[in-house]
This record gives sequence, structure tokens and C-alpha cells, in this order.
Amino acid sequence: MAIVVAIGGLLLALMIAGWRTRRARQQDFAAPPAVPEDTGALVGEFAGKYVATCRGGLPLERIVSHGLGFRGKATISVTALGILVDRVGERALWLPFTAVRDVRRATWTIDRVVETDGLHLIEWTLGDRVVDTTLRVDEPAAFDAALASAGIPERQTP
Repeated sequence: MAIVVAIGGLLLALMIAGWRTRRARQQDFAAPPAVPEDTGALVGEFAGKYVATCRGGLPLERIVSHGLGFRGKATISVTALGILVDRVGERALWLPFTAVRDVRRATWTIDRVVETDGLHLIEWTLGDRVVDTTLRVDEPAAFDAALASAGIPERQTP
């Protein structure tokens, strides 16, 4: 029994060390923009989950710096100026439409596989880098409609 506990403790310590090393390697990523006082008129608000933010085009390269590493429940608001992801227990994430390059559907990202096109992948620029933020929205069709009325059309993944 002691051996199992020791091995479990060692694995946990290695996981923590790996997470800290990844965070240190990613400190050169710009911090996400602060939520502005005026986010624009509310177009729609949706329950869902923040899944991950990864390097652009690399869905297995999770970004853990600046509080982006943990998935969890979120309220996702589409406004006239951007997308506000208000994450439970974490700082809110603001995706201004000026930084959004594309919105499309995805089926998987790091540690999450869902039904076909069950995730929304938002490709945007964070500082001078392209990143992909993945959301799981409870009402995906309504979210798509809100994005379209805000001027961001969804593009299906080929």
C-alpha cells in the first residue's frame, strides 16, 4: 500500500512540475486584454464551458500562462464589440472582435472530444501570436445567431 501511495505522490509531483515548467516557457505570451468598461450592447448571453486556449492551429498545445490553463463553467456574452467569457473562479476573458480572425466549429481539442462540430473554436490574435480558444456552448445555434447578428459569421470546418 505504501508503494502505491509513494508512486501516486511521485506522479502528482511530476504533473505539478510539468505544469509549472510549461507556464514558465509560455511567459512570453502576451496577457489577454483587460475587459473594457464598455463592452458594447449585449447581443446574447449563453451558459457553457471554457475548454482551452491553444497555440493557433495546434490543438494539443494548451496555453497555461495568464490563467488560461483551466477549463470550467462560464457565462459567454456576445456584445457589439466582442465576446466576454466570464469563467467561474478565473479572470474573465475578453475577445475583442478586432482580434478575432475566424469562428468555426470543432469536434476536439486537448482533453475534450465531443459530437461532430460540438465546440466553437475562436481563432484570434493575442499580442503578436495567433491562438485558438475553444468553447462548449449549451445553445450553439443561438450562439451562432448572436455572432452573426454582431457581424461575425461562423464558418464550418472543411
